[in-house]
Amino acid sequence: MKNSILYFSIFTLIFSAGLFASSNLNEATVHSEKIVLGSGCFWGAEKGYEELPGVIDAVSGYADGHGVRPSYREITKLKNKFNPDNHAEVVEVTYNKNVISTEKLLIHYFESHDPTQFNRQGNDVGTQYRSIILFSNEDQKKIITRIIAEYQTLLSNAGYGEITTAVKPIKEFYKAENYHQDYIAKNPNGYCPDHSTGIKFARVDGSQVTDNSNLLTGKKILVIDSEDYCPYCEKFKSNVANDYLGTIPLVFRFSYQLDDLEITSPTWATPTIIFLDDGKEVFSHQGYMAPKDFYQALGFFKLGETESYRVAFQQGTDARFCKEYEIFKNTPDGTFIDKLSGVPLFDTRDRFNSSTGWLSFTKPVEGSVYSRPDNSYGMRRTEIRSVSSDIHLGHVFPDGPNGLPRYCINATVLEFKPRSGET
Repeated sequence: MKNSILYFSIFTLIFSAGLFASSNLNEATVHSEKIVLGSGCFWGAEKGYEELPGVIDAVSGYADGHGVRPSYREITKLKNKFNPDNHAEVVEVTYNKNVISTEKLLIHYFESHDPTQFNRQGNDVGTQYRSIILFSNEDQKKIITRIIAEYQTLLSNAGYGEITTAVKPIKEFYKAENYHQDYIAKNPNGYCPDHSTGIKFARVDGSQVTDNSNLLTGKKILVIDSEDYCPYCEKFKSNVANDYLGTIPLVFRFSYQLDDLEITSPTWATPTIIFLDDGKEVFSHQGYMAPKDFYQALGFFKLGETESYRVAFQQGTDARFCKEYEIFKNTPDGTFIDKLSGVPLFDTRDRFNSSTGWLSFTKPVEGSVYSRPDNSYGMRRTEIRSVSSDIHLGHVFPDGPNGLPRYCINATVLEFKPRSGET
């Protein structure tokens, strides 16, 4: 019995020591701290912090106010817009110092907004949008002071004014309403505000000039991207840009890389899609564009008020034996591509002369088109549209050669690309 008690006591001691060691290991591995950061609207800022390795949590909220109820409805009231006692929109960031240092977190903070703007960020004006850091310990305060001094030198060299960021200890943080938490994830079709100066800590100064000479002639599509993680930018790339093969070049720039371009739209939202002609903005769209919207805009930009546009977007039909038909009916070996997206639609190997006055094919490139019923003009037909751009292409009929279908396609919505090695 005594031996049993002795063995149990030894096992308990070892087990307790194991727990104690495990607890110490966890504390050594996860050294968490909190810091509260205000850089304008908290929606985009929160998402940016959440994407940083080492950030445990990022919570949108309000802080540094007196006599004003900490709610979105109150802080945005006109009477509080210029009230110095108003709360600021902030993000409480909990981070593991062993993964991301306070210094790296602050570098991200300063590089992701314009700390020289007072009580505003871009078009967001008011005391709730002030630049502010609320620290939780003296070590954080020392690092903040050093980082501000370093960044001020870089900003001054680039022609910016004084940093207006307020630095104070944390007194109280109020969590914002639930609908503000993870706001960008809940609203997938918007944009990320980007008020950054473009001045990086790694640079000697901010005087670098981007060579945009290739954007100064002809039509171009310019997309203003974000250096930080922007879900709307990634969504645009995934759904549109990555598959775009059109003949009008699509290029990406950051907001500080627009030298020599004549742009009239605000450039602080990412993505912003700008349609340029000889380096001058024709029109633009702020925020995410779905493929259908993008190609509608591109169609107007590239085609204008032409027969091609009428066919593509108003379900028109080419005149029989039109100019484009005469050009395309005897082209050498190659593919006919979507005039907007550049995606291959039909192959010359499947072309035949139907004597109808329209280009005819026995089949499309696999997966490139889709069909839908068309009962317009009192007829029952099957319309053919491009999968990539959703433009109208023509119709399909069951009277092709040898029992095959006849894809009757409008030439004005196509471009021709010779097969590799052909001229």
